[in-house]
Amino acid sequence: MLTSLEGRSVIVTGGSKGIGKGIARVFARVGARVVITGRDENALRTAADELGAGVTWVSGDIADPAGCRAMAEAVVERNGGIDVLCANAGVFPSAALDTMTPDDLEHVLGTNLKGTFYTVQACLPALERSGRGRIVVTSSITGPITGYPGWSHYAASKAGQLGFVRTAAIELAGKGITVNAVLPGNIATEGLDGMGEDYQRSMAASIPLKRLGKVEDIGYAALYFASDEAGYVTGQTIVIDGGQVLPETLEAL
Repeated sequence: MLTSLEGRSVIVTGGSKGIGKGIARVFARVGARVVITGRDENALRTAADELGAGVTWVSGDIADPAGCRAMAEAVVERNGGIDVLCANAGVFPSAALDTMTPDDLEHVLGTNLKGTFYTVQACLPALERSGRGRIVVTSSITGPITGYPGWSHYAASKAGQLGFVRTAAIELAGKGITVNAVLPGNIATEGLDGMGEDYQRSMAASIPLKRLGKVEDIGYAALYFASDEAGYVTGQTIVIDGGQVLPETLEAL
């Protein structure tokens, strides 16, 4: 059993839906004081109400450095500090390489990659004061391990996050802050719903466990990285994909 995280201050970016909401739910269940962030105030309010006691919200755009600082300041004022940052917010619009515009590229890199930098930078002073600061980045198997047509910009952003994690882990070790990443495979979320039932069935068929993951599966991995027991783990990644990346071909299944 992990040491209790009850009362610790946790910020989850992109926490109003999908994986972020699942991460927030897991931390709330163990008694952490969770603040979810995002751009849609109505979605944040609805999610916080659903998640219940211990979960509040702050609106803001992680692609904006000033917005990130404001979010961090609001969490510190509300909870007295920040112990855990789950840098989860991200976007994944599809765009073929031959038609991708500079705006398409900036939107994805600005949110997924630059937003990770800006969020971490904004939370650093509070994480250092915590004395047990934890940063958990939500990357993906897409980019670091696999590829998918139409997501070259998304894949680049997610691979870039891992380069960030490894170097940030070295830089921040002296401040007592660990930096790790979770790499989800195909997780059942609202975003995946938009891909259609045929896509979901084909994905489940290519996964050794024969099912899509749950958002809480990612939350539990983030919870481990945030724990005291993971205090000697930094610069690492964990793949949560039901074994999806293991087979050489579908014939192996």
